[in-house]
Amino acid sequence: MKIGVSTFVTDQGIRPAPLGRAIEERGFDSLFIAEHSHIPVDRRTPYPGGGDLPEVYYHTLDPYVTLAAIASVTERLLLGTGIALLVQRDPIHTANEVASLDVVSGGRAVFGVGAGWNREEMENHGTDPSTRGRLLNERLRAIRELWTKEKPEFHGEFVNFDPVFLWPKPVQRPHPPIYVGGSGEAAFRRIAELGDAWLANSGSPEELRPQMERLREVAGREVPVTLYAMPEDAEAVEGYQRIGVERVLFYLPTMPEAETIARLDSMAGIAARFR
Repeated sequence: MKIGVSTFVTDQGIRPAPLGRAIEERGFDSLFIAEHSHIPVDRRTPYPGGGDLPEVYYHTLDPYVTLAAIASVTERLLLGTGIALLVQRDPIHTANEVASLDVVSGGRAVFGVGAGWNREEMENHGTDPSTRGRLLNERLRAIRELWTKEKPEFHGEFVNFDPVFLWPKPVQRPHPPIYVGGSGEAAFRRIAELGDAWLANSGSPEELRPQMERLREVAGREVPVTLYAMPEDAEAVEGYQRIGVERVLFYLPTMPEAETIARLDSMAGIAARFR
């Protein structure tokens, strides 16, 4: 069982470099960080977690600036987005950012993506929430072309460009792994066509098992599963291990450095039981 960390990196908590060093020093295999470009003040979309939206959502640092800083002080830690909101991002810029991260980290980038939930946020980026699934799929296809072709071009419903040069190409071949967030048939079809792993964001082992079986049916292959943002609970980890989850990500609250280090020490004690 692989164990990593998921968190929000903000201007109010531990800085990226000491965070990355601390996570790697304690033997975690990966760090996945959340992305929100902004949060509209007039927000009608309910927070999926229920209740008030936590303040970390509108203090989040840019994920690729953050992960590049962490890459510079680590050697083994996988560096992922959990998730990058690709429906709010230009695909050419994003392809360049992820490839650049893969180069500066020596091939440790993980491209976690999803369709997002905050309709007002995506509308501010010019995205129609009703078509965000098709938009996400198309931008993923375009990014894979940009990463893998010498003179990529793309002509679709939302993305359109004639042949271009785009370098650097990623260190990883054919490209950094694409971890797809979400659940249900649309997400599973996206994983089947465009993804390398499922970034699941909820569910007990009993709830997750039938979803994993359905994903296998839709994809026609075994799909690695990483469970995002779970409590550091040894019994729960054992349950996910039994059903074949590849990795769990312990959720690290956003706190000052001293408190963060203490929490990571506690998490590391639990994670050590599964190495």
